[in-house]
Amino acid sequence: MPRFVDRVVIHAKAGNGGNGCASVHREKFKPLGGPDGGNGGRGGSVVLVVDPQVHTLLDFHFHPHVDAPSGKQGMGGNRDGAAGADLEVKVPDGTVVLDEKGRLLADLVGAGTRFDAAAGGRGGLGNAALASRARKAPGFALLGEKGQVRDLTLELKTVADVGLVGFPSAGKSSLVSAISAAKPKIADYPFTTLTPNLGVVSAGENTFTVADVPGLIPGASKGRGLGLEFLRHIERCAVLVHVVDCATLEPGRDPVSDIEALEAELAAYTPTLQGDTTLVDLASRPRAVVLNKIDVPEARELADFVREEVVRRFGWPVFEVSTVSREGLRPLTFALWDMVSEYRKAQPAAVPRRPVIRPIPVNESGFTVESDGEDGFVVRGARPERWIAQTDFTNDEAVGYLGDRLARLGVEDELLRLGAKPGCAVTIGDMTFDWEPQTPAGVDLPLSGRGTDVRLEQTDRPGASERKAARRERRKPGGDS
Repeated sequence: MPRFVDRVVIHAKAGNGGNGCASVHREKFKPLGGPDGGNGGRGGSVVLVVDPQVHTLLDFHFHPHVDAPSGKQGMGGNRDGAAGADLEVKVPDGTVVLDEKGRLLADLVGAGTRFDAAAGGRGGLGNAALASRARKAPGFALLGEKGQVRDLTLELKTVADVGLVGFPSAGKSSLVSAISAAKPKIADYPFTTLTPNLGVVSAGENTFTVADVPGLIPGASKGRGLGLEFLRHIERCAVLVHVVDCATLEPGRDPVSDIEALEAELAAYTPTLQGDTTLVDLASRPRAVVLNKIDVPEARELADFVREEVVRRFGWPVFEVSTVSREGLRPLTFALWDMVSEYRKAQPAAVPRRPVIRPIPVNESGFTVESDGEDGFVVRGARPERWIAQTDFTNDEAVGYLGDRLARLGVEDELLRLGAKPGCAVTIGDMTFDWEPQTPAGVDLPLSGRGTDVRLEQTDRPGASERKAARRERRKPGGDS
């Protein structure tokens, strides 16, 4: 049996950027070929795309993990790695995207609407791109960035012109099946409808959509019954129709009290789409009342008795209908179309959404330095943290290049200004260093072996030349294997 899912949590993971390549061009009779390592490819992004052929979030219910491919590593000969393809994930029209804290990120309405759910990591630069006047043949390359990982909540809010609200067994499903070609489940027990049903209704040459959503009970705005699963599907409706069961035998219920109870729940509901007042102002939405089941004699008498009182108290149009005998259905459909068309004309013209570009100010340093409260410091900022993730800490030359970048950015000057002492702990991203002031950036340094830096010679780790010598010793006959 098919299932309808209108709320899921997905785990979107963008692809990692490929590592850059550290390579030297080697060709006969060209001993100084120079660096020719290519750049790593960009990681693929996770993109949500509205597809009219998708009507439920069921696929994400069974497969919540969405992973985009990573970029390829750069290669020698100035060959860049291939970029990871963006993963386009199809979602239904009317999908709302929320972040981990429940904040609205995107409202996806309209075929083809796109949203970048997770951005792919940038590829690392190869040593050919890192070559400069002072560093003509870099013996290192930058690592690729990690792709963005996010837990997102997807909510499907039905896109319909008319929303039918009412108590369980009020006849909403029967009404939809009578005025449209929809075939919802109909039975003589409460909560027959567990998922929204959408029907297309014709009123002469005009058409509009009607949503039959699960029944409402007092306390639904706080989660009772089907609660929020019902209410989220009426946020987009242009017209709300109260379907009242005039043939109910439950004590203490009458059409007026039913309408008042439903209105209390609508007023107490806090919508998700709080940023768009044209969608969430349920109190100002046009309304109508349908007194249903007048094919039952007692129900017809009750409908005739309360009709004037409903008009006097609420001021809404009232229609008496029977889905069994189809009495009153044609006037109802034309009246609903008039209300929908008037509501559409009253709304301002939709303005196409444009991408928002927020350039970084020229004088923006891009980082902050704060004390950790224990004689150490924490450096925060997009650029320093990205540079840390791109650095291969097994390569002294790469570490020296990182120090130059941080010095040019002004991190060392800020540490000195705040009173940092040599040897104090400095944390950037996931790395903690014992800080030692370096040679000022831009000063020419004596040339050393590839992968080394004279400023880091005090390290206890064997340098590149020592590792090469040890490798030659092991390869000699009788040496250690």
